[in-house]
Amino acid sequence: MCGIIGYTGKSDAKDIMLDALELLEYRGYDSAGIALLSKEGTQICKRAGRVKDLRDLCAQKNLVGSCGIGHTRWATHGGVCDENAHPHRFGKVTLIHNGIIENYRELVERYHLQGKLSSETDSEVVAAVLEHFYTGDPYSAIRRTVLKLKGTFALAILFDDQPEKIYAVRNVSPIVAAVTTDGAMLSSDVAAIVPFTADYFVMPEFHVVCLSKDGAQMFDLAGDHVEIEWLKVDWDVSRSSKGGYPFFMEKEIMEQPKVVGDTVLSRIRNGKPDFSKEGVPDHILADCQRICVIACGTAMHAGLVGKSLIQAMIGIHVDVVMASEFMYNDPVVDSDTLVIAISQSGETIDTLEALKFARKCGSPSISVVNVKGASIARASEYVIYTCAGPEIAVASTKAYTTQLAVLYLLTARMAMARGLWSEEETLGYMSELSRVPEVMEKVLSQKDEIHRLAGTIINARDVFMIGRGLDYSILLEGSLKLKEVSYIHSEAYASGELKHGTIALITEDTPVIAVVTQEKLKSKELSNIREVQSRGARVLLLIKEDEKLEDDKRFANVFRLPVMEDAFMVMPASITLQLIAYFVSLDKGLDVDKPRNLAKVVTVE
Repeated sequence: MCGIIGYTGKSDAKDIMLDALELLEYRGYDSAGIALLSKEGTQICKRAGRVKDLRDLCAQKNLVGSCGIGHTRWATHGGVCDENAHPHRFGKVTLIHNGIIENYRELVERYHLQGKLSSETDSEVVAAVLEHFYTGDPYSAIRRTVLKLKGTFALAILFDDQPEKIYAVRNVSPIVAAVTTDGAMLSSDVAAIVPFTADYFVMPEFHVVCLSKDGAQMFDLAGDHVEIEWLKVDWDVSRSSKGGYPFFMEKEIMEQPKVVGDTVLSRIRNGKPDFSKEGVPDHILADCQRICVIACGTAMHAGLVGKSLIQAMIGIHVDVVMASEFMYNDPVVDSDTLVIAISQSGETIDTLEALKFARKCGSPSISVVNVKGASIARASEYVIYTCAGPEIAVASTKAYTTQLAVLYLLTARMAMARGLWSEEETLGYMSELSRVPEVMEKVLSQKDEIHRLAGTIINARDVFMIGRGLDYSILLEGSLKLKEVSYIHSEAYASGELKHGTIALITEDTPVIAVVTQEKLKSKELSNIREVQSRGARVLLLIKEDEKLEDDKRFANVFRLPVMEDAFMVMPASITLQLIAYFVSLDKGLDVDKPRNLAKVVTVE
């Protein structure tokens, strides 16, 4: 959620940090600030509002320094105001914080901080405790403070008498760091670092990193030096820019044929799915008695598609559980349960904690994430990385379809491992999966027509989406996209449930988006569509381009999807629903990439 940046080196830290904070805006925030450490002392500039507002404020002040920290805050403790914005300063200590300190009230009482704090935040309390323990040795103060904290935290810290140095420590909340050509930097997200270097490292939990203009050093809490494990960004820095598109969301939708192709084709050997590079052994796919998918939001919707595929093709039971509810519903997982954790960022705290719980129960685990070295990847037994590259828009698009691609691959490999498919069946399935990028291209080539169709729902207060089976699974994601970026109330319903209450909401002013791609359910779905039409609903129908509609005059708006086998129609239908949501938001004049109240990466419970 909160964005963190730190830089120390030979260049002007202010401009570097402001530019980096703009790159981190997609994480979601309500205030921003920076602190610069120089010979003249520590200067802080912060305010509620956008980074552009902070930039204007900084321009009015004479901020000078080559070492500093910056922050975009998502309010948790304390309201949205200048005082609660980060950085926070107490005595010689200035810090920024991502996470939640659960025992901050106890710390206020223990260290007699009543009346001494200038904000309502738990973060300033941490600065005050650090100041209490600081006697000139940063490592000792950090170690003693960390041992007093309960909760999650990523801290970047300046000490007035430690010139040109930034200290950092974390628990759960992420920090990545790098050494550049003229110094060193850290961030909550690798996207802020890639403009400067492709090499970075992920800070382990409860380790202290010291950045200086000469490089980076890492120590454990006992004070022993620890070797840094370096990673390399595997996508071009240009992919984190808009590339001429008005919004990142459109760019990322248009990138899907390539990134889905990269995700699939890199894992095909001799026409068959192959996870040998990831080291995923066939026995965990063959021996599990059931599967539990844990995920949140869009990633959970990908898991629902995976559930349909695996149950239909493998014949074993699959549960898809909201990660935020997993541990609070007495989960039943054991060594016979394969746990699949799905997260774009790999830092979603609910998913991370659920995964850790499942591992303690003895469950084998595979994580599907998009960021190398992310916390979920490190906590999982095996990890499969999608090839989506940086996803900047808050509303996920290409991360979703690359997650789907991995689930299609896993389904096929599981069928092979269990001896369920003949070679001919496997090759046929993989051939159809390999067609997905070209089919996506065909949908994208019709985006002007999809734009026109989006105009039919732009003024709606409510939009309902109906479908059955796989169609219902993808409509849950399509409905979420529309809610996220257009602020139109939208709900997806299994169309067979309409007559059990939901149809009471249908009026002449209610647009309905219906998806019909499953042959075995087509007649029932069309019957459900007639039910809502008879009550005056305007229906936008998504259907295969080779389907004949006997009463097509009843449909004012029909979009014909390129034909694939039924199990794969998720892909062209999903990309169509993404475009509908995007164009509605665009034409309403909204900030498509930064929907109100939303954060890209959720790192607090």
